[in-house]
Amino acid sequence: MHRRVNPREARRMMQRMGMNMNAVEDVQQVVIKTGSKEIVIEGPEVAILEVQGQKIFQVTGGKITEKALERKAAAVSEEDARLVADQTGKSLEEAKKALEESGGDLAKAILLLQSRI
Repeated sequence: MHRRVNPREARRMMQRMGMNMNAVEDVQQVVIKTGSKEIVIEGPEVAILEVQGQKIFQVTGGKITEKALERKAAAVSEEDARLVADQTGKSLEEAKKALEESGGDLAKAILLLQSRI
């Protein structure tokens, strides 16, 4: 037989263990950004659980939407472009273009240019 714990009793037990939980009021939106996408949660309930100085955010419910992030072209330095051009015998412009295509990866840019005849 299981005894049901009421919320007040649960809060006291948590406090005795050094835990504290509070609701965050009036949350309209939570946004989680990764390297490749953005997750937007509209109208969620958010609680903060604090355990030994660490904060844990609990996000519950809400309408979830995801969208892929656009990849920005990597900034190509003149030094990198010169190195790729020297290694491949191609022009500086071709080297810059290959670096942009490879996301700034020198080795990939060199291999890309060497594969082109």
